[in-house]
Amino acid sequence: MTLNQLPSNQANKTCQLVTLGCKVNQYETQLVKEALEKNGYREASETETADLCVVNTCTVTATGDSKGRKLIRQLSKNNPGTKILVMGCYATRDPKAVSELPDVFEVITDKRELPDVLERHGIVDMPTGISKFEGRKRAYVKVQDGCILRCTYCIIPQVRPGLQSRSPEDIEEEVRRLVGNGYKEIVLTGIHVGHYGVDTTRGKSGKAPFRLWHLFRKLDQIPGDWRMRLSSVETAEINHDFISAAADCEHLCPQFHPSLQSGSDTVLRRMKRRYHISRFLEKLQMMRERLDHPSFTTDVIVGFPGETDEEFEQTKQACRDAAFMKIHVFPFSARKGTPAATYENQVSTEVRQERCQQLADLERNLAQNFYQTLIDRELQVLIERETEDHPGWVRGTDRWYAPVICRGTQSDLGKLIKVRGLKDHRDYIEAARITT
Repeated sequence: MTLNQLPSNQANKTCQLVTLGCKVNQYETQLVKEALEKNGYREASETETADLCVVNTCTVTATGDSKGRKLIRQLSKNNPGTKILVMGCYATRDPKAVSELPDVFEVITDKRELPDVLERHGIVDMPTGISKFEGRKRAYVKVQDGCILRCTYCIIPQVRPGLQSRSPEDIEEEVRRLVGNGYKEIVLTGIHVGHYGVDTTRGKSGKAPFRLWHLFRKLDQIPGDWRMRLSSVETAEINHDFISAAADCEHLCPQFHPSLQSGSDTVLRRMKRRYHISRFLEKLQMMRERLDHPSFTTDVIVGFPGETDEEFEQTKQACRDAAFMKIHVFPFSARKGTPAATYENQVSTEVRQERCQQLADLERNLAQNFYQTLIDRELQVLIERETEDHPGWVRGTDRWYAPVICRGTQSDLGKLIKVRGLKDHRDYIEAARITT
């Protein structure tokens, strides 16, 4: 199949889009979906064969690669004669393997080339941003791409190299549009969000720096009943300017996601992370002193090569000291092409699984400890779905990202409502609606 063999008349053509991986991938898929819709495509129903399938892949772990291959084969089987376009980090890392999968006619190895690739296939009206976020009550907005760090376990800098920040004006226009279209929560996301603006102003004489905290100060001026959340931030980027801006912003949620990865300084050195655990905890304390009872969530890699029982105990203690509300626990996955994949003393699968369970048990205790601090508080909850096990109740998240259930109906979905925390449970807070 050559590059110009897609039908020139796109009217009434059907498509199916599938995403694996992170918030950035989900945003990029939505952007492609809106581009296809503007050019005459519609999403295929369950009983229809899609003329075009778009798969956005992930390569953070070997499991992600495997899921991508399985998904592409399944799409080919379920959509006879379809054309499959594959993008994403796995497509970038191993385009040859992806191109050999059934019905794949185009592999996009650099998402910056996406508009040019789609134009070659007749998709000429590429939007500069999104207007909605299918299937979600909150909208993600990508503010930057790329990572320039060299953590020894991570493949992402190889598949998303360099830094590329979007202009503040484009981001503001997109957020205004999403808020105007009824989205009550906007999540600012990227590959390394804290490096927003580094590429556009660093070392350029006469141009004032414009960093992440400048961006959320700017967006905070957008009026309306909505809120803003950061998807992640490294403690290396948390400074006095960041904290002051966060304290001043009315719309910014007091929940932050600094990635710990390990609570052991010796493991952090092997990972080539940029901090000691004492400095990490110090930054969190600085934020607690300035902000309204902030919550912290994090990522932890369990079973990094050479991790001893003592080092793992240090990680558990660091999580207690940080008082995280939520911990995303990942067993170490060796990625070919990263230094950590070649390290000696790889930790066995059994030990990794046991340590993951220990950290999961600790997380539940820490989460419930935080939930208890929200009892009798007034909470603002974004309602996301009805609850299956509590008929007549709905579930959502508050500004601190704590899960909350309260009485409600389908008409509440996507709305911000005020409740009061009544009782903490293992996995959520039970609340009562505040009537005015």
